[in-house]
Amino acid sequence: MKREVRFAEIAVVGGGPAGLCAALEAARAGARVVLLDRQDHLGGQLIKQTHRFFGSKSHRASQRGFKIAEALTREVASHPAVEVHTGATVFGFYEDGVLGVEQKGRVFYLKPARVIVATGAAERTLAFPNNDLPGIYGAGAVQTLVNVYGILPGRRVLMVGAGNIGVIVSYQLLQAGMEVAAIVEAAPVIGAYWVHAAKVRRAGVPIYTSHTIKEAYGKREVEGAVIWQLDGDGKPIPGTEKDLAVDTICLSVGLSPLIELLAQAGCRLAYVPELGGHVPLRDENLQTTVPGVYVAGDAAGVEEASAAMMEGALAGLHAAYSLGYGQQDYEARRAAIREQLEALRSGPVGEKIRRGLSKAIIQL
Repeated sequence: MKREVRFAEIAVVGGGPAGLCAALEAARAGARVVLLDRQDHLGGQLIKQTHRFFGSKSHRASQRGFKIAEALTREVASHPAVEVHTGATVFGFYEDGVLGVEQKGRVFYLKPARVIVATGAAERTLAFPNNDLPGIYGAGAVQTLVNVYGILPGRRVLMVGAGNIGVIVSYQLLQAGMEVAAIVEAAPVIGAYWVHAAKVRRAGVPIYTSHTIKEAYGKREVEGAVIWQLDGDGKPIPGTEKDLAVDTICLSVGLSPLIELLAQAGCRLAYVPELGGHVPLRDENLQTTVPGVYVAGDAAGVEEASAAMMEGALAGLHAAYSLGYGQQDYEARRAAIREQLEALRSGPVGEKIRRGLSKAIIQL
């Protein structure tokens, strides 16, 4: 059966912080954009982030994530050059550059001149005895339950992982009325920004570095967890076990970029642990090794939402420019976005990201 294919100038896959900013930047430059997101709403991870962002005004400092999502969604919805499709899953990226899309039981195909993949990242899990008991969640899932739907997953939680997400979600659970028994972190130091970690410590939550979960236990659901200490080689030390009575275990052990569509498109990938796993090689404008295909946000490498928004803007700007739009202001706008990205990645905090980017950015 012959498939009907619609043509588009720029297709953006993913309506999170990177995708929203990519669509807006391209549309402002004059391009026509089709924005696709598999959820029934735009905003991605922003909609469940209740903490305030920090940085500069250009990074939307002092605004809460869900408020940023609302503002960006309004801008996108009101822009005449952006066509939004929610509940739309891109299931295929074919050799001829066609995207296959399923939306509420209907299948259609797009042939965009440029594609920006901003599909985000997926939560990782952790292997330990009884890790399939009810009551064990990813941190992102818990954040959705509490901040989007107003549902507490339990009464007393063990958080595994002391990066920004683990510490922020722990504090949000305290605010929602749950007790946080402890936060454990396998590394010898916490990975979260001190401003976030200080809040949970002031609330009396113990943070055990060089510790991990040994096992969960319970008959039909989580009734408790055993944690233990790790030595300098990351090996558990017998005899250091601590038994914690909890009904919820929350795993915040990292994210993996969602690069399946980029792999289907034939983009060259590389394993870059500093960026979260396999990521596409790209140039300084975020164009991959397949001409006309761009990547932005966590699909390009796991970072903060502020960096995802700036990457989306850069990809959208260059995609539009490559089609002949925004020629007059391109260089100045590009320089401004790159300056903001460099500021976000500066200093000791951004060292790991800079190291990862040195492996992922290539000359095309």
